[in-house]
Amino acid sequence: MPGWHVYILRCADGTLYTGITTDLTRRLEEHNRGGAPGARYTRSRRPVQLIYSEAASSRSAAAKREAALKKLDRAAKLALARLA
Repeated sequence: MPGWHVYILRCADGTLYTGITTDLTRRLEEHNRGGAPGARYTRSRRPVQLIYSEAASSRSAAAKREAALKKLDRAAKLALARLA
């Protein structure tokens, strides 16, 4: 079973993007390279930088944690990234 990760990216325009993946390195490359696998949101905001990630036990757990992180305000997300 692949390991799941929840991550937060800082985009070139200063905005934050949250997602899930089984391969952080590949996913970061996809976000920065663009093309079909990259998220539409990050395509016009490259380059992106990984500022936070955490492991999740399953896809379901990762999706739930992603939803919880997306509800946080910007200050809370940045504080979380600083603690990591």
